[in-house]
Amino acid sequence: MRYTEVGSASPRWVVVANGDNRRVSLFAAATEAAGHGTPRVVEWRDVLREGGHDFADDEFVRLDSPGENPEVDALLRGVDDPTRVEGSARWYGRFLECVASLRGGRRLDDPVDLAVMFDKRLCHDRLFRAGVPVPPSPTSGGVAPVRDWADVRGLMEEAGLRRVFVKLAHGSSASGVLAIETTASGRIRATTSVERTEDGRLHNSLRVRRYTEEREIAAIVDTIAPDGLHIERWLPKASLGGRSADLRIVVVGGRATHAVVRTSRSPLTNLHLGGTRGDLAAVRVLAGDRWASALETSERAAACFPGTLCVGVDLLPAVGWRRFAVGEVNAFGDLLPRLTGLPGSGAEGLDTYAAQVAAAVPFAAGHLPGAPGLPAASAPPVRPYELPRTTHAAV
Repeated sequence: MRYTEVGSASPRWVVVANGDNRRVSLFAAATEAAGHGTPRVVEWRDVLREGGHDFADDEFVRLDSPGENPEVDALLRGVDDPTRVEGSARWYGRFLECVASLRGGRRLDDPVDLAVMFDKRLCHDRLFRAGVPVPPSPTSGGVAPVRDWADVRGLMEEAGLRRVFVKLAHGSSASGVLAIETTASGRIRATTSVERTEDGRLHNSLRVRRYTEEREIAAIVDTIAPDGLHIERWLPKASLGGRSADLRIVVVGGRATHAVVRTSRSPLTNLHLGGTRGDLAAVRVLAGDRWASALETSERAAACFPGTLCVGVDLLPAVGWRRFAVGEVNAFGDLLPRLTGLPGSGAEGLDTYAAQVAAAVPFAAGHLPGAPGLPAASAPPVRPYELPRTTHAAV
């Protein structure tokens, strides 16, 4: 059933974004095609410099990514080089302050939801407690401090984990991510896009590289640990065409509307790191009757953030495409140009932005003061992956 709008008046749209970013032009094309006119753009740099912004009560306010802008990045992270890995904790604090300074309007991105999504430890914990399948993690909820490489090794050993992803708690786009493997003989290898210079600074690179000396891996982890780290089990993933594969599922207004397959020869499937889009039709054949479970799992993950219209769910398929776990939930995970909606999603023929435009009015109507929120997922909790006893001891 296609989305329908409530009421006859066209919404007045405002986008808080970096105005020269293609995300804004893609969203503006969607509002214009729907007959809503061109959205007003409020620049992130102006919000940061001016200490906030006020919106009219009838304006629909959509937040978009503050990334890909060196000036805004410097204001948020306090670094002079956008390729630098360090500074994500400062980014997180400044970004949440910036979001809190926005006043009024009919908001489509809940500030508390954003605070959780942009902390991988909190996001993992919220998903786990809702019964959404997630990789085992000794740092879920932020209860285990990770001060350095020694802490990482200790937590891995305690949880019985030999293959893990170590991630910046507030990172994005694979910044600072290390895929770490250890053997029974003590050998260790880290796959990452992090480049360490001779002076010890860390930079994001477009080339995935491998480190096999523990002292180099320790130096990287020790440098990023003050920004906060999240550790999770590196789950064996399904393959497609001989390449490791995962899924980005976009959920709009509680429904899984768009999906893309990402494949790679490395553990990092991000498209900017050499990952490529895979054949979704082939995946649906391989998954068979479990494809519906993949979409349901994504919707259950999105239901953990009921105050946010649109999220991108990173779905990790197990070998054989029969089980799925959620790796992350992304607040700004909708940049999938030219991709139209899934059959039966209600967004057929619409890109991710047009789907949001169509769903925004009924979504906002359900979030007015005194109105009920989005319904929670009704499916019973299912955890395809058993968690070590040392994980989530407080649950």
